Amino acid sequence: MHTKDIKKIVLAYSGGLDTSAIIPWLKEHYDNCEVVAFVADVGQSREDLEGVEQKALRSGASECHVVDLREEFIKDYVYPVLKTGALYEGSYLLGTSMARPIIAKAQVELALKVGADALAHGATGKGNDQVRFESTYTALAPQLKVVAPWREWDLRSREALLDYLKARDIPTTATLEKIYSRDENAWHISTEGGVLESTWNESNKDCWVWTVAPEEAPDEAELVSVTIEKGEVVGVNGKVMSPYQCLEMLNALGAKHGIGRIDIVENRLVGMKSRGCYETPGGTIMMAALRGVEQLVLDRDSLKWRQQLGLEMSYVVYDGRWFAPLRHSIQAAAETLAEDVRGEVVLKLYKGQVTAIQKRSTNSLYSEAFATFGEDEVYDHSHAGGFIRLYSLSSRIRALNSKE
Repeated sequence: MHTKDIKKIVLAYSGGLDTSAIIPWLKEHYDNCEVVAFVADVGQSREDLEGVEQKALRSGASECHVVDLREEFIKDYVYPVLKTGALYEGSYLLGTSMARPIIAKAQVELALKVGADALAHGATGKGNDQVRFESTYTALAPQLKVVAPWREWDLRSREALLDYLKARDIPTTATLEKIYSRDENAWHISTEGGVLESTWNESNKDCWVWTVAPEEAPDEAELVSVTIEKGEVVGVNGKVMSPYQCLEMLNALGAKHGIGRIDIVENRLVGMKSRGCYETPGGTIMMAALRGVEQLVLDRDSLKWRQQLGLEMSYVVYDGRWFAPLRHSIQAAAETLAEDVRGEVVLKLYKGQVTAIQKRSTNSLYSEAFATFGEDEVYDHSHAGGFIRLYSLSSRIRALNSKE
């Protein structure tokens, strides 16, 4: 498709420096096409959303649509991944990764509604998000053209972007002093850039936004009760709430106690390593609660399988394959295992740590009668001898063969 064939573009717009510059750039380089700004409300700061429509229009957008995706994001994207126990490279709770498919899906829906020819995003050519956005576009609307300005324009620095906007008299709140790159939604906030670009630099206070430093957290532990049904958090401290409401409450509690901080160097899909400070306070509590109930309910082989599902899911989600058959297949297996995962967990929050200290479930396979170190009437110790003999039979045969 030639640039002159593109008459209307729907842009995933945040109101930040990059997307503020993208609107006029698109109009200048795509024959004064119409640019419709799409803003996904996935639970980011209310300050980021305040005045975002006016900002988009001042930058040259013909329209700006703000779509509230908060409840859907947690219920239909975060909760399914939680059931698998997915942690990318052992610690990352996939905050940015899970948000991209729902944002891109809603963007596609708007583009089809307004009759757009193309979709655009502000992801750079160095990161994972370009893959996540465009994989979703392809899966849902392959007929739409994709425009990725960071892969086309010659604006290569923050200074260049600021100069570009200044020359066109487009206002922005961005400054050279705002050196960190952040992504925020209801599930997490990430911080990259600045002092973090050297792995020998310790993160400082500016690298953390939501959570207090564990050493500055309250000196008294706090207990929180989490209720789980079919692998989903449905209540906090005895109060039944929606997934988003549960997360909001746990975010506040976790942030107060310095829960959910990680400082990691991860492998990006595009090949390079990157460093980031991620804060996921409520999500860390939810993960601990779910795993606590699983310990009671899932048998050994089922738990092993769930762990394998989680490992596979972490790569599928991180790599932007949300709408691929593989993700649906993994999800179906996790949903089956989660059917019996119900119960209540009490967790202790203290200076950056969350510990499940009490757990119970009507489906628990834990039997105090069998597990006790005291005298019992249900377990015959002599049965273990035959089991061990059969379990180690191959070792016995191998040893006998070696002697011969």
